Amino acid sequence: MQARHIRKFCPVGAKGQQLLEMVTGRFGLSARTYTRILQVAHTIADLAGSEPIRQEHSAEAIQSRSLDRRVR
Repeated sequence: MQARHIRKFCPVGAKGQQLLEMVTGRFGLSARTYTRILQVAHTIADLAGSEPIRQEHSAEAIQSRSLDRRVR
């Protein structure tokens, strides 16, 4: 999925959006990293059978990103 499709195909709930914005601001994540986290959150939401990306999906995607950074 290209970055331009993110807003169209990855609807995020209000709490999920707040969490993503807080983490982006606090840790200074790039737009590319934000997009990748959103793509992972979208996949997690799909697997859970949820249309909007909820806060728990965003949190799990953020957590997996932080684990990925520690391994490298």
